[in-house]
Amino acid sequence: MAVALQRKSQPELSGGPIPWDEFAILRRENLTRWPTGAGVDIDEAVAYHKLMPAHKSLASAMRLAAQKRMCLTQPRGGFGTFAMQIELMQALEAEGLADIVPTTTDSYTRNERFGEAAKGMAESETVGRSMLNGFPIVNAGVPGCRKLVEASNRPNIVLSGTAMPRLTAEIALAAGYTGYLGSGIAYTVSYTKELSIAEGIRNYQYLDRLTALYAEKGVELHRRQPGFLTGTNIPPSIAIVTCILDTLLAAAQGVRNYGLELGQCLHLVQDAAAIAACGELCQEYLRKFGHPDVFTPVTSLHWMGAWPHDEAQCSALIAHGGTLAAVGGAVSVTTKSTHEAIGIPTPKANAEALRMTRMAIYMARGIRLDGLPEYEREKALIAREVRPIVDRVLDIGDGDPAVGAIRAFESGVLDIPWSPNRQVKSRVMPARDAEGYIRILDPGDVPIPAEVMEIHHEALRRRAERERMPFDHSLAIASVYEMSETLERLLPFQIEPDRCLGN
Repeated sequence: MAVALQRKSQPELSGGPIPWDEFAILRRENLTRWPTGAGVDIDEAVAYHKLMPAHKSLASAMRLAAQKRMCLTQPRGGFGTFAMQIELMQALEAEGLADIVPTTTDSYTRNERFGEAAKGMAESETVGRSMLNGFPIVNAGVPGCRKLVEASNRPNIVLSGTAMPRLTAEIALAAGYTGYLGSGIAYTVSYTKELSIAEGIRNYQYLDRLTALYAEKGVELHRRQPGFLTGTNIPPSIAIVTCILDTLLAAAQGVRNYGLELGQCLHLVQDAAAIAACGELCQEYLRKFGHPDVFTPVTSLHWMGAWPHDEAQCSALIAHGGTLAAVGGAVSVTTKSTHEAIGIPTPKANAEALRMTRMAIYMARGIRLDGLPEYEREKALIAREVRPIVDRVLDIGDGDPAVGAIRAFESGVLDIPWSPNRQVKSRVMPARDAEGYIRILDPGDVPIPAEVMEIHHEALRRRAERERMPFDHSLAIASVYEMSETLERLLPFQIEPDRCLGN
């Protein structure tokens, strides 16, 4: 089992930068927690990064894509052995034409159960198939992870899936990965039950300070906020509030290349409006906090809720997701596959989904909704929801986003639908309205203005009346499973034979 970080005195949580002398102590303690930590030499790692081809830098790739209004493609993917992971990465690049190649970590690694990850890796080698749902980066160590970095000719990103990234990040960044996904608020409230939000924030402050240390030494890395992975509907405003707070926390540690992620709502206008609002509102609050130089590209995530079992329906979700990302102006899109409802996709299925998405992006190239009244109204509505929440969080935190986030979750001012974390009230309830927008049915204690809630309720009442459903939480529950339903239920045959023209 990994050795836990045990400080004699835990510093009071603050959104301010970790002092460099204190950070040096934290790093020494962290790197002794598993034997592979001894292989991290940041100066050697910096030299390695500087010798890498420029096109393998994710920080540079994201800047270039934003400048040229491109939408890069990136899948998820991780297997339990070197050979399987390399085969996957090369297939995603060669067959899927992925612009960014991922390494997803396994569940044992995410929970710092490195001994069990080692056993899973060994068993995977023995049986010839992956017994892990990702790659055990910490067990592989710096030399092992470099094999993966060098097996691909694309920028590499770690998809960590954890609220405890300290050791995984040290090893991955030292190995040459140029991107790392995760944040203190979003991952803690999405993935953990018992871990405190304060501890999740501290863990990512460590990673963001490490990213700033690389920058001090001349290496720009791409950090990315992960959106939500609760598998349910997340209203854009709730996601954007968390993006803003996570971004402010990262910027305070010195991060200057910080991506934002938004799960797709599957409504073209709402997704486009959310992508634009997210970028604009994050920049608005960064300027208020004295960070005008932070680059915040937005990534659109393929549908994060329940998926159908029918592969044709899945293909439609994938292609539609590419269209949503492109029209919305996202700088990248993270893809899923037609195996989403079944389990971990094969390299072939993963590559096929990448190509579907890429074709959709090509077909939607150049299309934007700017000026469309419905789009402008939705973007303005999102901003009317976001600002009061963020301002209230900052107010109760006395201007400190870390302190404000903790107090806001305690009071319900910040809330996440169906979060597994015990510190989240999960009273806010979203539902899909009659036109397909995700609206807020019950705000809980989240300070959304009454006149805005009336807009949400009016739209949801129309759906309840149309489908003869009660105007209550039944709407929210039906919306969770909606996209996984069969076509016979979603869109039954519309014309009865004896009702055709001429009969």
